[in-house]
Amino acid sequence: MHEKVAELLDLLHLERIEDNIFRGQSRDIGTRFVFGGQVLGQALSATQHTVDPTRHANSLHAYFLRAGDIDHPIIYQVDKTRDGGSFSVRRVTAIQHGQPIFVMSASFHRPEPGLEHQISPPDVPKPEDLPEQQSLPPDELAKLPAKTQRWLARQGAFEFRHVYPRNELAPTKRPPSQQVWFRLTNRIDDTPALHQALLAYASDFHLVGTSTLPHAISYLQPNVRMASLDHALWFHRPLRVDEWLLYSCDSPSMQDSRGLSRGSIYTRDGVLVASTAQEGMIRVSQAGD
Repeated sequence: MHEKVAELLDLLHLERIEDNIFRGQSRDIGTRFVFGGQVLGQALSATQHTVDPTRHANSLHAYFLRAGDIDHPIIYQVDKTRDGGSFSVRRVTAIQHGQPIFVMSASFHRPEPGLEHQISPPDVPKPEDLPEQQSLPPDELAKLPAKTQRWLARQGAFEFRHVYPRNELAPTKRPPSQQVWFRLTNRIDDTPALHQALLAYASDFHLVGTSTLPHAISYLQPNVRMASLDHALWFHRPLRVDEWLLYSCDSPSMQDSRGLSRGSIYTRDGVLVASTAQEGMIRVSQAGD
């Protein structure tokens, strides 16, 4: 197994320290603070340990309250809010240094038959027809801060292929939408809960950045500050993160230094497996600010 995949699986395997209390470690992937997708994935994993395994997550709604410290563990405290006939609800708080840094509510549902429809996926090239993601040339990479270099040069657990790649060092104005194929770089077991937790992790990549596309700004610019404020994820159908998934994102609005982005996640056969929404803080300082 690829080293980074094994590392990510270990990251989502939490230590149970009480019936409803878990401890997770962090991984430095080049972000200044703990990557939001890590906290999402770990929080979902914590709630999954407290629910009947025949019930699968159908949605989660989360708020990022404080930046996470990469160098210290995170405690996840789960509240068993309700177990009904077909739905279960959990609330989880992530704590560091005695303060909540993140809260999330998650709903779990017993599978049942019913009416069904979905919107069609966008017409885009297949992943095998797109180039692999390339790192920046070494001379350009060397000009950036050490953490940013590690972020851009990383060979992570997920492979991404952009339908319309963008040069983050020289961004140009584009419509507020993008499509990205992604998959885990190794085959893993069939456990639905694991694939859902990994999708929660991956869903934080590229989403808030969609709001920056019409403004020709990039998170690499020193005058740009970006942070996730919240994150919502709905699971519609069974999925595998070790097979190609298409992340189709758009941003309907940016205002008050907040950008809203939405995403639809499809299999390569066009089956809609999940939907996302996220609001991010995006601040651009002027010269002299």
